[in-house]
Amino acid sequence: ETRLLAILRGHRMKMIMKRMFDETEFLSDYGIRSLSKYHKDHPYQFNYEGGTVRVDYTPAEATGDMFGGNSNWRGPIWFPMNYLILDSLEKFSNYYGPDYEVEYPTNSGKMMNIQEAAEGVSKRLLALFVPDSNQKIPMYGEYDKFQKDAAFHKNHLFFEYFDGDTGKGLGANHQTGWTGLISEIIRHLYVVKE
Repeated sequence: ETRLLAILRGHRMKMIMKRMFDETEFLSDYGIRSLSKYHKDHPYQFNYEGGTVRVDYTPAEATGDMFGGNSNWRGPIWFPMNYLILDSLEKFSNYYGPDYEVEYPTNSGKMMNIQEAAEGVSKRLLALFVPDSNQKIPMYGEYDKFQKDAAFHKNHLFFEYFDGDTGKGLGANHQTGWTGLISEIIRHLYVVKE
């Protein structure tokens, strides 16, 4: 019975990771989205007190004024959530061991252990701060001053959250409390090797 439960738990874990590592759902080029991109074309709707409430994928700033209107948790990349996911993946990696493999990204045909998949997510988060193939830093979007000016180019801002599709930084740009977690992610990627 214990072996059967372990197999079932392992199967459930693979199903969760299949959705989380799917680039058409949660996995962005810049981390894990706070809501599946699936809801862009398939909004979640439910009836409440005679009306219909709709939750759809919004990768950047909120499109309505619900909850203040300036931000949302329905699609953007948030560092606190991503950090908790990475922490959980590390624990699952320790539990399942290095031989337990998942497909990362989903539908890529690339199999790897959970620790390697977590490193993939970490590198996507780091990509927010690093010039891409066009020498543009994704989090600065169309802001040329931040892209080119020597005073800004290497002195990064710590945006509150990031567009789930483009990586553009949004909200407060001094969110060192949680976006500063990138330093711990870098440390874990490149310094801590157990």
